[in-house]
Amino acid sequence: MENQILFTPLKLKNGAVIKNRFLKSAMSEGMANSKTNSPNELHVNLYKKWANGGTGLLITGNVMIDRQALGEPGNVVIEDERDMEMLKKWAEAGKENNIHIWMQINHPGKQAPKSVAKESVAPSAIEIQGDLKSGFVKPRELTKDEIKNLIKRFGKAAEIAKKSGFTGVQIHGAHGYLISQFLSSADNVRNDEYGGSIENRMRFLVDVYNEMREKVGKEFPIGLKINSSDFSNNGFTEEESIIVIKKMSEIGVDLIEISGGNYENSKMLSERGNNEKVFFIDYAKKVLSLIDTPIVVTGGFKKVETMQKAIEKEKISMIGIARPIVIYPNLPNEIKEGHISSVSLERLTTGFRGLDKKLGGLIGLSYYEQQIRRLAENKPVKIHKNAWSPLLFIILYHGKNALKLRRR
Repeated sequence: MENQILFTPLKLKNGAVIKNRFLKSAMSEGMANSKTNSPNELHVNLYKKWANGGTGLLITGNVMIDRQALGEPGNVVIEDERDMEMLKKWAEAGKENNIHIWMQINHPGKQAPKSVAKESVAPSAIEIQGDLKSGFVKPRELTKDEIKNLIKRFGKAAEIAKKSGFTGVQIHGAHGYLISQFLSSADNVRNDEYGGSIENRMRFLVDVYNEMREKVGKEFPIGLKINSSDFSNNGFTEEESIIVIKKMSEIGVDLIEISGGNYENSKMLSERGNNEKVFFIDYAKKVLSLIDTPIVVTGGFKKVETMQKAIEKEKISMIGIARPIVIYPNLPNEIKEGHISSVSLERLTTGFRGLDKKLGGLIGLSYYEQQIRRLAENKPVKIHKNAWSPLLFIILYHGKNALKLRRR
């Protein structure tokens, strides 16, 4: 079978085995209870559907560690064990069909929209810049005691994830969220042990990993999502990213997902249509020669042939897919059976070019969140090009303040 390489198991260094080479990258589901930030039956239904669709590793949408620090409406938050029973149901659903489900654990830092936050914290009191500035809370600088508390919170969330039955966790260190802010010299101008050199700026990430590892043990998988670069002036560079990845590989991280960008400099929000442009593959090839930790490349994969080449020729360990898994929830099964050779994503429009440009990636994000909820409600995906439908959907579920750029 030509696509057999995509369905060979991947064994991680800690002994965990993932049944195939498909990873569903994190996408915010936006479905948690608005008052309690608790998961619910919608999460259970959604991940059961994806598990039975054949994706070897499912990464949840980002789960926050503080109810006072949300990244977008509808975030799940874990501070304690109050939602343990529903977390167990969610994890159990994601493990059907011998699938792995890992919880992505995150803190937004200064990427806290005014629609969901009254205040925000960051490594340094540096605001988000550009057109999006007005939509976000101006951050204040974290104290060292607060940093230590956040490290404990990351560890606690990982501990609860394991206890509730998730088969791994992923640290979100990309896309301009808090860990990404610590890594970037454009966001982090501290003069203590958490700022300055890249060795100091990565200290928060290293401390978070070590705290998690202490809580979950050596055999429980911990993954990392990290930027190849944040594509900003004086920010996190490829050279610095490689230094961080080498360090995280050395201390034992089990799987590394490569991404890039942040709210101010997005790299993948325009992914659509039939054209295929796989992001970060060249960067991943540089990293592969330096570490022995498996690498995931996410973004831009449309053709099965390209996926096969990435695994067989480029030696990438897993294919990260986000939006296509929403439109084609059975995509891995369909590929295995030879029913699909490529995928296509619609270009949505309001009918007004200027408005389409102004709203930018919000249209696509709203559309996929709309389709995610349809899957969770056991409804079929509704493929269309009408941008007004997802925009009205976002207002209906999250209010007009939700019309701000959100990230996966």
